[in-house]
Amino acid sequence: MFTTRSPETELDPIAEHPRITVLGVGYLGATHAVCMAALGFEVLGVDVDQQKIQELSSGRVPFFEPGLQEKLSEVLRTGRLAFTTDLDAAVRFGDVHFICVGTPQSIDSDAADLTFVERAFEALASRARRKALLVGKSTVPIGTAERLTAMVNTRSPIGEALELAWNPEFLREGFAVDDTLHPDRLVFGVASGWAERQLRAVYAPMLRRGTPLVVADLATAELVKVAANSFLATKISYINAMAEVCEATGADVDRLAEALSHDERIGGKFLKPGLGFGGGCLPKDLRAFAHRAEELGVGRAVAFLHEIDDINTRRRFRFVDLVRDLAGGDLHGARVAALGAAFKPNSDDVRDAPALDVARMLALEGADVVVYDPEANENAHRTYPDLDYAGSLAEAVTKADVVALLTEWDEFGRADPNELGALVNARRIVDGRHALDADAYREAGWIFRALGQPTEPVGMITREAQAVN
Repeated sequence: MFTTRSPETELDPIAEHPRITVLGVGYLGATHAVCMAALGFEVLGVDVDQQKIQELSSGRVPFFEPGLQEKLSEVLRTGRLAFTTDLDAAVRFGDVHFICVGTPQSIDSDAADLTFVERAFEALASRARRKALLVGKSTVPIGTAERLTAMVNTRSPIGEALELAWNPEFLREGFAVDDTLHPDRLVFGVASGWAERQLRAVYAPMLRRGTPLVVADLATAELVKVAANSFLATKISYINAMAEVCEATGADVDRLAEALSHDERIGGKFLKPGLGFGGGCLPKDLRAFAHRAEELGVGRAVAFLHEIDDINTRRRFRFVDLVRDLAGGDLHGARVAALGAAFKPNSDDVRDAPALDVARMLALEGADVVVYDPEANENAHRTYPDLDYAGSLAEAVTKADVVALLTEWDEFGRADPNELGALVNARRIVDGRHALDADAYREAGWIFRALGQPTEPVGMITREAQAVN
């Protein structure tokens, strides 16, 4: 364990090179801890989960994130990073404490469950004996930081000498290491110049590179993350709403999105039609934001967020419609290869994953569903153990009546239509992510469908009529 900086009773001003603790070493916390150590800081990761601490201490990342495993091994060798379940030791060690615990959706409402956040701040406050900064990175409803500040001041033996700040994260799963080391912006929600100086010391390597910095009050910093996620969700659902219009008119949503993307006021990012968004952030943050707005009396201002959520969900039902149509109008007994389970590629996260939800819906209609995901099979199996899972792409598509592309992994995009065609029972495919070359599949004899794209008239399709093997 690292040595502590000073006696417990001393209220020191914190050195220019602060020691960092990270409470909660799940996806966000583990990534933040590893990357801060990679930048040269001494870092201590803290969690109540002994198994998680043991795995990280031994050099194993307990989830899939490209580049993080290699970075963890690298920084452990430097001696700058350690993990513990001992919160008392962490409080003695740290100058700046980052709180990275989860804020899941409440069981009985759309509100965010702040239980873990509140416990983390209370535990730190009650143990602190010297001046330090508590920094929230978890996504929380606006007003949380103000309430926690009052609690910290009451619970801490050193009172207002223990300060609180908010520093929202903007990580994209699959790109989290680069997003942490090279963020597109930093946001500091602070209540004093001292707190700002401590965060500037922590993020000095990024600031020296010219990373844009926004210094704001606590409430604005809290709002930035949920506002950003709500905007991205709106953009995704907008193009999927246009896909519904395209399906009704015979227009092509891909060409529509391409034309819109050339308008610099709109841009092409997140303007990709498909199954919609999922994961552990956008869906629950969208709902929690709308719920908090209602509590604040401004629910009408963000009432459109409910429709955004509905549009996103409808795409899953529409995709099932397309698969059912290709199966001949009835999914009972049809073998469906579900390619993908994670909510996005380069991740093993299946929380609120459209892919896995669609696989479940197909199975509930009587289809024989076989799921394959390069990284998320294990997590998917824990979520839906009644589904069948394949260990390879070839195994998944063998004897399939319909192939359903649900997550846009590179492996699926690179697959040869002719080689896949030799394995399936019928060359029928539905592309839920607009990730495949439609012309190549059609040239190889496949009936190809995609959300928001025009379809060639083929009439009612039977399994026997389209069988190729």
